[in-house]
Amino acid sequence: MDDLLFSRILTGTTLAFHIFFASLGVGIPVLISLAEFLGISRRDDEYILLAKRWSKGFVLLVAVGVVTGTCIGFQLNLLWPGFMELVGEVISLPFMLEAFAFFLEAIFLGIYLYTWGRFKNPWIHWSFSLPVILGSSASAALISTINGFMNAPTGFEIVGGQLTHIDPIAAIFNPATPSKVFHVLASSYFTTACLLAALTAFFLVIRRKRLTYFKKALTLTMSVALLTGLLTAVAGDLSAKYMAAYNPEKLAAAEALYETTANAPLLIGGLIEEETQTVKYKVELPGMLSLLSFGDFRAEVKGLNEFPTDERPPVYIHYQFQVMVGAGVFGIALSALYLLLVWRKRPLAFSNGLLRATLALGPIAVIGMECGWIFTEIGRKPWIIYGIMKTSEAVTTAGNILYYLIGFVLLYAAIGITLSVVMIRFFRRRPVEADPLYLAIHQKRPIDPPSAARGGGSR
Repeated sequence: MDDLLFSRILTGTTLAFHIFFASLGVGIPVLISLAEFLGISRRDDEYILLAKRWSKGFVLLVAVGVVTGTCIGFQLNLLWPGFMELVGEVISLPFMLEAFAFFLEAIFLGIYLYTWGRFKNPWIHWSFSLPVILGSSASAALISTINGFMNAPTGFEIVGGQLTHIDPIAAIFNPATPSKVFHVLASSYFTTACLLAALTAFFLVIRRKRLTYFKKALTLTMSVALLTGLLTAVAGDLSAKYMAAYNPEKLAAAEALYETTANAPLLIGGLIEEETQTVKYKVELPGMLSLLSFGDFRAEVKGLNEFPTDERPPVYIHYQFQVMVGAGVFGIALSALYLLLVWRKRPLAFSNGLLRATLALGPIAVIGMECGWIFTEIGRKPWIIYGIMKTSEAVTTAGNILYYLIGFVLLYAAIGITLSVVMIRFFRRRPVEADPLYLAIHQKRPIDPPSAARGGGSR
């Protein structure tokens, strides 16, 4: 039991650490490409500068993402040998294709970084960002198909305890793949945009740098946050319909629904009392869970009591689900408000209150993303492969997992601290105002003094 517990903790810690860098690795190339596109099309070098500075930080994040992703590969074989032994042949194809996608990203990222200003036609350089986006997004999509396979295993048959009729293509395109890939990509773009918006707000409100450079960065990131936030909401709706059809016990746990109910309500908030199977202090939206699950207010939604006790996911995933949804709603609402104020040319768009809310959006989005992954993985409990193999059947019997756990946690702490120190020192010593391109752009225009920044003025 200790090996199972420590293996779950180690895997969860690795995934929680990796998913942060993986999501940024998927989202930042999109923002870099958009910034350079705007710079070229509008003949605005501030957007070009924005793309350059984002790309410098991106390189460091990619390096950490590679390390943590490699750790996950090792841990699948080290901690869950039963899983790899059973389905290794089935899911080897997406692992291999993911490696090719990463090669595509890495090769063109190097070309993109080292060819700035080397072409008379700037669109040639911009075009190199497209394979980087393709590679990073394809990599995330392919790995997501493996997670989808664990939730909806297809592409094989088990005869006498042995796998037969293996079809890796069917395994990749399992029933969970469409909603899973859509949700992962949309939420990665959304989380990245929220984080970069929060970073921009930090310079605007904390460092009091009311430069047009930062205002353009904020408008760009908030625009992407709104669009991808809405796409994430659509992906969430598709995921709910998938759960209703294929993982109804997970949907029931997400909404703390114990009894099968027609016209089932959607809960907002709530405190679960498992002994009495009730939820206190919640707000109910009548019929909305039935509508989101089946497109019909009167549809019947299965409750947890319909399933064997040892096959129910823990009902506490209701809290992670609520945080995930709440973070998304907050990001969509805040970005929509900001863009409305900018469109109406209201100075309130750059008020300290709204900027501080934007500053909070970054960590809120990350917490929402992490809770979403906790909900996804814990919601499959007790299965590692839904309906086929439980986690207790797949875990290693090697022992000494506690020592691996301590070692990897120390490794992640060292990587996180080192990365933070390097990035802070790098950008602190190279502020945007001292960048040669910024000085060339504004050589005839002084930077706003702090007094003007406090008053909300801009050049």
